[in-house]
Amino acid sequence: MIDLHTHTTFSDGELIPAELVRRAAKAGYKGLAITDHADPSNMYHILENLRRFADETGPYLDCNLAVGVELTHCPPALIPGLIIEARRAGAMLVVVHGETIVEPVARGTNLAAIEGGADVLAHPGLITEQEAALAAEKGVCLEITTRKGHSLTNGHVAVLARKFKAKLVIDNDAHAPGDLVSQDMRRMIGLGCGLKPEEIQQAEKNAEAIFQKLLHKKV
Repeated sequence: MIDLHTHTTFSDGELIPAELVRRAAKAGYKGLAITDHADPSNMYHILENLRRFADETGPYLDCNLAVGVELTHCPPALIPGLIIEARRAGAMLVVVHGETIVEPVARGTNLAAIEGGADVLAHPGLITEQEAALAAEKGVCLEITTRKGHSLTNGHVAVLARKFKAKLVIDNDAHAPGDLVSQDMRRMIGLGCGLKPEEIQQAEKNAEAIFQKLLHKKV
């Protein structure tokens, strides 16, 4: 299993990076991206410290690690530029906190993330057909999330991804130990939002392909 969306004490997660990665490994994950919530106030601090952790501790971990950020509640006009800046600052992966229906995310965030070329648009809520089509065109992955609340619109995301052939990934958006769900639970959540078994398998392959690309870039 690969997960591209997790959080540590560098934002609102409960675990320091070492424990998060250790628990993920024990839960069966082979690759993990740490993507703490970031905006212009903390992005460089997060990346500097997580890159140091990955460089110094990564070789001793039982789970492959990628360092990134989740740009969160940033003004949409700033998002494309922040995606570029995050990569310049060492982010291997850029996730954008999409327009979930359970938080007051600014309208236009989904579109800005897609136009800016984010790697993953997290929990995009009631994403529009135009946005889903553009995500497919630009290769931005849409997230099916196992996280409560955000998962309420998984079915809508699945329908539009299928219609426009947008890539999907399945992520935990883990903030606590119990959020690192099993392979079977990931499968059931995928089935529950209307994905076919082969679509779930493809979503997992999409995450694996992204992660392998990240590891190659790191080397």
